[in-house]
Formats: sequence, structure tokens, C-alpha cells
Amino acid sequence: MSKLAGITHRMEIMDEFFRFLWRQKLWWMIPMFAVIFAFGLLLVLGQSSALAPFIYTLF
Repeated sequence: MSKLAGITHRMEIMDEFFRFLWRQKLWWMIPMFAVIFAFGLLLVLGQSSALAPFIYTLF
């Protein structure tokens, strides 16, 4: 599986998940998952040596 196909597959899973939340009237949970995703992204970016000092200053 190519790298682009893997990313596309993951985006389809995220899209399906958010559509499920919207159909089940759980749209109020979307901001919670957005915050969790943002913290996860900060953790991943914080591991790289070039961006770490900038992220550490946020906390």
C-alpha cells in the first residue's frame, strides 16, 4: 500500500466516524475529539527536535 493510499484510507475512516456522530445526533462530541486530536498533534510535533522548543513554550 502506498503512503498516499494509507493516508486516504485514514481520512475515510475519520470521515465515516464524523458522519456517524452527526447521524446519531452526537454532533456535540465533535469539539471534544478536535481538542484530543490537537493535543495528539502537539505530542507528535513535540518529539521532533526542531519544533520542540516552540511547543514547550506553550505550556
